[in-house]
Amino acid sequence: MCGFGGYFGSIRDAEALLARMITAIAHRGPDEQGKFVTADAGLGHARLSVIGIGDGQQPMSDVSGNLTIAFNGEIFNYLELREGLIAKGRRFRTSSDTEVILHLFDEMGEDCLSLLNGDFALAIWDNRRRRMVLARDRMGVRPLFYTSKDGVLYFASEIKALLKVPGVSAEIDPIALDQIFTLWAPIAPRTAFRNIHELEPASMMIATPGQVTVKRYWQLDYPHRDAPSKLTNEDDAAEELQALLSDAVRLRMRADVPVGSYLSGGLDSSLVSALAAGMTPLQLQTFSVTFDSAEHDESAFQTEMASALGARHRTIACHAGDIAGIFPEVIRFAERPIIRTAPAPLYQLSGLVRQAGLKVVLTGEGADEVFAGYDLFREARVRRFCGRQPASRIRPNLFRRLYPYLPGLQQQSVEYLAAFFGAGNAALDDPLFSHRPRFKTTAAAKIFFSGDLRAALKGYDAAEELVSRLPQAFSHWHPLHQAQYLESRFLLPGYILSSQGDRMAMAHGIEGRFPYLDHRLVEFAAGLPPEMKLKGLVEKHILRKAARHLLPSAILERSKQPYRAPEARSFVGAGELDYVSDLLGEASIAAGGLFNAKAVANLHEKCRTQPASGFRDNAAFVGILSTQLWQKNFTGQEAGAARAA
Repeated sequence: MCGFGGYFGSIRDAEALLARMITAIAHRGPDEQGKFVTADAGLGHARLSVIGIGDGQQPMSDVSGNLTIAFNGEIFNYLELREGLIAKGRRFRTSSDTEVILHLFDEMGEDCLSLLNGDFALAIWDNRRRRMVLARDRMGVRPLFYTSKDGVLYFASEIKALLKVPGVSAEIDPIALDQIFTLWAPIAPRTAFRNIHELEPASMMIATPGQVTVKRYWQLDYPHRDAPSKLTNEDDAAEELQALLSDAVRLRMRADVPVGSYLSGGLDSSLVSALAAGMTPLQLQTFSVTFDSAEHDESAFQTEMASALGARHRTIACHAGDIAGIFPEVIRFAERPIIRTAPAPLYQLSGLVRQAGLKVVLTGEGADEVFAGYDLFREARVRRFCGRQPASRIRPNLFRRLYPYLPGLQQQSVEYLAAFFGAGNAALDDPLFSHRPRFKTTAAAKIFFSGDLRAALKGYDAAEELVSRLPQAFSHWHPLHQAQYLESRFLLPGYILSSQGDRMAMAHGIEGRFPYLDHRLVEFAAGLPPEMKLKGLVEKHILRKAARHLLPSAILERSKQPYRAPEARSFVGAGELDYVSDLLGEASIAAGGLFNAKAVANLHEKCRTQPASGFRDNAAFVGILSTQLWQKNFTGQEAGAARAA
């Protein structure tokens, strides 16, 4: 795991620029730094040494000097690929996975990407063909950003590095802000920064003089809803799933340093930890975050699972006020406004891993998207069930069963439940049917947008843009698969793997590894019948079946508890930090033109006096505060006026 930056084109003071770019992201690779410069291209690299510690320095060139690579991530099947290359007569100078990519690229060009099982972003300078090739892993685990200035292409693992390029400055993109306040994240290639872009997952960019081409090399796909399933026996499916997941964990245990595991206490991380514990010759080290508030805390399950594994377990407590204390740093590393505080405890957790002396952890992220674990999937099924009998006063009661951890919901009437979840009045053929309630509830926070921002947006609709990005085959998929695609293709890389994943872990130089996102497992799960994933209202049914002999029953049978953290109440009340009052003050808000100063002042007061705020107010509070922090971090001012996109 590392960070890199570079350029394609002719620039002055290349060595100095690369040094500034790499220094800006040195947290991603605290072990070593390196640079490569030619007349037309340059690469800089900050290394976190995990594989090939003694000989994997980057940027790395092949023997001929024609190919040079800067690489962030890991290729988990590099040993198998290396053996195949050696059988063809290839000779290796290092023990690193980086050199394997160079040999493969020399043989196959960009087609070699289809052979890589890993989480990666890379840049390869092809001197013979005078081109720069950029690529990113299939599911979007590792980030890669780019921009152009005066005919030169610049790219980096984080936007901080691009801001070191002369003439590249931080400016909010109003469209991206609207997307965040609707969809939770910008739609790639858009980022929060105007004119700075993100290479989309499973994509490559080929830059030659005067031309830049971007294309996909892999596509998440599902079978036609009427196609007969190739795998109908649940026992066979569970057996194959366990074998695939075991191999995914085995590959991700490969490292020249110890590998630990996050342990939330839920099914996903517990299963990964159980498999890892059986593969390490050492005592597995596990890491958890705990909360003071009972509605967020899962420590009892974490302790039970760690005990069952015989793991060396460490926890870090997220106390009241901790989130507010670290939130400015969270936004600096996330590099975007966010509407939830969930990344903050994960920032603390990765710091705990670093303190323990580890560099690599396994995580259970991705299982909810791949095996339909979120409440949203169950909710969509109930909404469709209600939609078939819109006059029913019985069916909406099912919504109470979905959210036992939300006591306020249990008190609501049938009429309220039906109206709140859009049961009975939603178009069943809407491509965003599964996500409309979430988008509608989140977008309600845009009531705090200023008139200037609304004018800049000119009636823009983020949800409709999302619809325009859907593949042609989308309408032929089963409704559950449509919902899974929306989560896996957009929210997973756009928010979960970014703001909660790579950026919070790499802030402390920690590499997270995601067994559930092994592309073989993703493709296998996509082909399973919907009822194997969501059986009635039981989420991740087939995963539970695959785990039945590996986990304690209390873990195996517990309902999904979504990972959440205290939100607006983390920032208000006794001990409120000065920066919160300053950034939400009417003068600061008014100066920017992004939000309505009077409305924000009322929201701030409401959150102070009514700590049990609803989703809209929590999302608005966190979103507005994080936007103000973003401005202060990256523009050097507390707000910036919105301009037309």
